Amino acid sequence: MRAATLPPTTMRRWATRGLLLIALVFLLKEASAIVLPVLVALILTFVLAPAVRTMRHHGMPEPVSAAMLVTTVVGCSVLSVALLAEPAAQWWQRAPEAVTQALNRVDRWRASIPGFGPPVERRSAGRAPAPPADPVRDRLASEGVALTAQVLGGGLKFLVSAAATTILLYFLLASEHWVLSRCIELLPHRPRLRAMVLGGLRAAQRDISRYVASVTAINVGMGLVVAGTMWMVDLPNPGLWGALAGLLNFIPYLGPLIMCGLLLAASLASALGDAGFAAMSAPVLAYLCIHGIESNFVTPMVIGKRLSMNPLSVLLSVMFWGWLWGVAGAVLAVPLLICLRSISQRNRHMRPVAVYLRGSDRPCPPLSSLLRPPPLSPHPLSPAAASAVPPASSPPVTSLDGAAPAARPDALEQHRP
Repeated sequence: MRAATLPPTTMRRWATRGLLLIALVFLLKEASAIVLPVLVALILTFVLAPAVRTMRHHGMPEPVSAAMLVTTVVGCSVLSVALLAEPAAQWWQRAPEAVTQALNRVDRWRASIPGFGPPVERRSAGRAPAPPADPVRDRLASEGVALTAQVLGGGLKFLVSAAATTILLYFLLASEHWVLSRCIELLPHRPRLRAMVLGGLRAAQRDISRYVASVTAINVGMGLVVAGTMWMVDLPNPGLWGALAGLLNFIPYLGPLIMCGLLLAASLASALGDAGFAAMSAPVLAYLCIHGIESNFVTPMVIGKRLSMNPLSVLLSVMFWGWLWGVAGAVLAVPLLICLRSISQRNRHMRPVAVYLRGSDRPCPPLSSLLRPPPLSPHPLSPAAASAVPPASSPPVTSLDGAAPAARPDALEQHRP
């Protein structure tokens, strides 16, 4: 028999959709300067819109409440940056020296292990040995100007994006009710369709607001605990490491790995590197213990099963949006995944996607049970009819084509009302 093939029209349709999807991905990558501020403002609007609606119900105009909330958010952000600017600048100034110290300690550890030490150069007769070159120092000296220019350019771009996000956030909060009503008004005049779209938007808004608020509270508490722990193990600038731990915890899976690398580098560059292996590894081990308690006990208890996501889908989302937009995309990965789940739950064509995105504690059935044919479910009979039917002495016989033989007239007369 010939294998079944798709019609040419269907193949062209799927090829066109694939090309459009690829073009959309690269368009989002190139238009990140415009798309990112809009998405960040929309996510923050989902989080802050319930507070604006509450103030509106109490008689406060929406522009005034939006201005109060945006001013509070901007003020808290500027205050946090001002408090962390000085310790961050200190670490930035001592970065070349810290890298050199860390490399020297690693070389001493390598020299203490037989077979892993650096090669010893043979001395030539009558010549003094040439001093070894320091590739890290030469690279930092040659690329210092380019690195400074790149940092300044990135900082200026960040300030412009932050200003655009703030302005857009104010206008979205001040006109959230008007924009939502106009969007519903543009739909066809079908109450069921409008109710489904409005319910989906409200559900996505509620889930994203609950997730962002819960994760923010958890990360603030985790930052305070990490700062206190770093102070106890004598790591310099514990407040900076607590703030970095709270910020990087917004990035699932990859953020804690980056934090472990930063803590290990800081331990090598500080006085803890000379105190022994136990003192040097204490910050990293303490952070891993705190993160293990937070990820396995605190976060599931606070967020609950309603907002639980499939870990594989979360990791793939972080990798994709991180590749597309960098750190900002990795932070927005989970809120965007929640939006996709809310949409797929209310669209019958996308419900299989919701199955893969939803987290579940239910154990998976064995594959052998999935391969079994479904059990036959006969039509239920009334007790009188069931007692009138004689017990079958042998299984029913079917014809070769799989169809059951016709029932006898007397059996039909017994079951006829």
